[in-house]
Amino acid sequence: MKKYLFLLLMTTFLSNAQLKPISYKDGPQKLNGFAIAPEKKQNNKPGILILPAWKGIDEHSKEVAQNLSKIGYYAFVADIYGEGNYPKDAKEAGEKSGFYKSNFKEYQRRIGLALEQLIKAGADKDNIVVIGYCFGGTGALEAVRGELNIKGGVSFHGGLGKDSARPNNKIEPKVLVLHGADDKFVPQNDIDAFQNEMRDGNADWQMIYYADAVHAFTEKSAGNDKSKGVAYNEKADKRSWQHLLLFLKEILQ
Repeated sequence: MKKYLFLLLMTTFLSNAQLKPISYKDGPQKLNGFAIAPEKKQNNKPGILILPAWKGIDEHSKEVAQNLSKIGYYAFVADIYGEGNYPKDAKEAGEKSGFYKSNFKEYQRRIGLALEQLIKAGADKDNIVVIGYCFGGTGALEAVRGELNIKGGVSFHGGLGKDSARPNNKIEPKVLVLHGADDKFVPQNDIDAFQNEMRDGNADWQMIYYADAVHAFTEKSAGNDKSKGVAYNEKADKRSWQHLLLFLKEILQ
């Protein structure tokens, strides 16, 4: 058993060996993100900010950062909650993510602070895309709405809604939404309102639906039971990754 645990720990360490822990702050609140430089650097120094799902930084978001670094991108995994505030379970994750969805200015500020760290890590401040998963997908859209200096926002199975009292403003960054066709966590009213928002904002936007996919279709840890409303879908995962890469290649010049 001890030998097995040692090998497991070493495997985890080696898989994350290129990731550099970065501590930064929002006032007195300590935040703990991860940065990684591209294995093969490009002259235009493109950067990707990764916003994790509702439980905070996880192995999936770190793996995404590593995969992006292999193909030439600077990447930074953002810490939205901060040290001492990480959810212990789904109930806490719902409460904490709900706070930032309701208090979108707070969410946008934490995203902006993470963007600063991505730039410090080496990315060009004018050549950045924000991507996010689930709660992080909502954040990617908030980065777009918040007029942050980004070229695009990508939402993987993220929430699309916003308070109806908020106006639909002009949308400058390009937008890509990667959505499970059977995702019951995103009501049709939110989809309709989002698409109207994009039209009103004269945005360059795309929304791609994946058949037979429910919420969290990129998360292998979600299991395969669609009846729960949350499940991994290998085909949708692979297709959405290719759609992301095509989007990045198009706009990060």
